[in-house]
Amino acid sequence: MSENDPLRLAVIIGSTRNGRFGPTVAGWFAAKARRRPELDVDLIDLAEADLPQTLTDQDEPVPAKVRALAPRLDAADAFAVVTPEYNRSFPAPLKTAIDWYYEEWRAKPVAFVAYGRESGGLHAIEQLRQVFTELNAVTIRDAISLPRYWDLFAADGTWPKATADCNTAVRTTLDQLSWWALALRDARAKCPHTI
Repeated sequence: MSENDPLRLAVIIGSTRNGRFGPTVAGWFAAKARRRPELDVDLIDLAEADLPQTLTDQDEPVPAKVRALAPRLDAADAFAVVTPEYNRSFPAPLKTAIDWYYEEWRAKPVAFVAYGRESGGLHAIEQLRQVFTELNAVTIRDAISLPRYWDLFAADGTWPKATADCNTAVRTTLDQLSWWALALRDARAKCPHTI
């Protein structure tokens, strides 16, 4: 792999709830990321992945749906997790998806795009930072927070409004994510992360 190869960014839709807003947010973020020549975007919808809720023990076979998603996560150089905030946390299916994997997250950067009521998903982001740190992933400092995301619709029904703060925040987040993805990809190639 050369330094000029595109960085593979997996954008993960963390909500599986009926009527969810996650695909709208993830679609917007992925479209912004696809405009950057250094990024190759893979949009992963956990509702479509349909991972089992019950984790297996170490000596049990890994379910087919878990095995099917593993290569996509493993191929990623970076992740962007799109999550709502439910009850000051993130959705259970997202935690289950994270817990199914280990090495796929290791030594890779993770950015967060969260939405919710007044907090804009910041409580969910803080908890996700702790989870990904335990998995030896590197969480990006700047995140995209969307408080009262329903107020960001333009009069013509498009989302988000051109004047919304998230349009500026996405640039900063993608800059940081790309920098860390390149640095960590190079580091993994020179010295595989085995700790």
